[in-house]
Amino acid sequence: MTENHSASGTQTQRHRLEGPQKHIIVFILSLVLTIIAFAAVAAGNVNKLFVIFLLLGMAIVQAFAQLAFWMHMKDRGHFFPIIAILGGVLVVIMLVALALLWTWW
Repeated sequence: MTENHSASGTQTQRHRLEGPQKHIIVFILSLVLTIIAFAAVAAGNVNKLFVIFLLLGMAIVQAFAQLAFWMHMKDRGHFFPIIAILGGVLVVIMLVALALLWTWW
């Protein structure tokens, strides 16, 4: 009986360590990235190529942060959803590359 109680106590401590603090930090990170993106576009006098790469970089960071903390992809047992997401990203990259090749060739 004490083993079960200690095991559940360990799980309770683990869930307490993953409390709302990390979610709040990721939420604030998302807000900051959104504000930076808005400011970069609203400035108008910034190099367009720099803004495009800045927006793409911040979008990738924000997507990974939200997948890891809001969708809990960092936890165990999410191997197949991660593989499916990576497969979808690969298909999208190939479609964009083929569309660019088709229009420019």
